[in-house]
Amino acid sequence: MSIFISIASYQDPLLVSTIFSAYENAENKNDLIFSICDQSDNTIDINGVTFSDQIHYDHVDPLFSKGPCWARHRAQSFFNEEDFFLQVDSHTQFAPEWDSIFIKQLEKISANQEIDEYFKKPIITSYPRSFKVLDFEKGLFELNTGDKHTQVITYRKDSLFLKGSFSRQIGIPTKHTDITHAILLAAGCIFTKGAFVKEIPYDPNYYFYGEELSLAMRAFTNGYSFFHIPDVPLFHLYTDTSDIPRKLHWDPEDDQKRAVKWTELDKKSLNRLDDLFADKVEEPLSLGKERSLEDYALISGIDLKNNLVLDIEKATESSFLESLDWKINPL
Repeated sequence: MSIFISIASYQDPLLVSTIFSAYENAENKNDLIFSICDQSDNTIDINGVTFSDQIHYDHVDPLFSKGPCWARHRAQSFFNEEDFFLQVDSHTQFAPEWDSIFIKQLEKISANQEIDEYFKKPIITSYPRSFKVLDFEKGLFELNTGDKHTQVITYRKDSLFLKGSFSRQIGIPTKHTDITHAILLAAGCIFTKGAFVKEIPYDPNYYFYGEELSLAMRAFTNGYSFFHIPDVPLFHLYTDTSDIPRKLHWDPEDDQKRAVKWTELDKKSLNRLDDLFADKVEEPLSLGKERSLEDYALISGIDLKNNLVLDIEKATESSFLESLDWKINPL
């Protein structure tokens, strides 16, 4: 069963390592199809990679880049009816047999659709555990494999409706050892059926703020449901090190040369999020019609139409998600 792997990268020295980690740790290597949007000064010699026929490589001069959502949108353009879709960041490491783990967990969740359609289109998502770079040149990394519990994503209590409709979200470790329902998703770890790419195409009009919330609500209202799993087979570099500094899209050195500055893109993104919840965005980038934002408010405690917190515990505490039976429709 084929897996379409979307990777958007911006001046990231760990991109090559991420690609090889995914390939080498997969149980079924031939089933992987990589789609990479590499916004960098230097190109990767893809022809020198032994599995180059499994890679779609799109190189973009960083001066012409318009941010991560724009890049993820480009990466999705190479989708060719693969069975599954995985989206990760370009500084990710993979656990052994990660592909089989994701597929088995998704199928386990999907099996409940015979009882309730809520489980028909599941998405596995998480903020992956961290890893440290021990020796970049030798490709030595220390993966945080110790904590195998389920980690959930909630809204940050101190950042609710920080800018219009936008609220920050945060990953919370738990002592839970089973699947849980989820109310939010992380753009750096999305695993679902390949049909997602066509049903919820990435909106290039977002920049950074608003990416995850807009994607989650478009997916949720189109019938997708979110789940967290224990022992997620991915690891993410959350901080730069002095040995491998990584530029960000909004770094002044690059941004000063662009015609459209990142602040303008950021403002446009936040306005886009407000428009989404006000039903001012056209299909297929609008909200869906299978579920409503009122449905979402029931399980999240957040009213996104009116920027209201209805239940602070549901919105910000991991205990609520842990208390639910994941096999039962939370609506």
